[in-house]
Amino acid sequence: MAAPFKIGIGYDVHQLVEGRALWLGGIHIPHTHGAEGHSDADVIIHAICDALLGALGLRDIGFHFSNTDPKYKDIDSKKLLAEVVLMVNERGYAIGNVDCALVLQRPKIAPHITKMQEALAPIMGIDLDCVSIKATTAEKLGFVGREEGLEAQAVALLYKK
Repeated sequence: MAAPFKIGIGYDVHQLVEGRALWLGGIHIPHTHGAEGHSDADVIIHAICDALLGALGLRDIGFHFSNTDPKYKDIDSKKLLAEVVLMVNERGYAIGNVDCALVLQRPKIAPHITKMQEALAPIMGIDLDCVSIKATTAEKLGFVGREEGLEAQAVALLYKK
């Protein structure tokens, strides 16, 4: 018998570099640096994908979307999220909610959170208030505090349809 609820956790980290666009939560954030990666390096979406995949016991985003596969080079991570949502639905589950914590020193994220929710909620088939995105700094500690990178953690709740 399938569990009526499943919970997963996800984590992602990327280096920040000059000359690259910063994509977070499915939207472009104006900034001097962007996240380095094979795809658009959207740590929020990648952490959410890992949380969803983890809840299903399907490993991680790198297993399904290899960073050595040219078809994923510079891909919009919203497309990866849509593929993961299909996997959720194919297994008879729906997304209840996701909660994501972003850690970066700057830029300020609060002004962009509503747009992120508006970008992500329709892909996952959930209401805006079921997509929680929070941002904090690292208080100038570690690689995030030195503005060398950024990280995100996410948790997702799935329920049996």
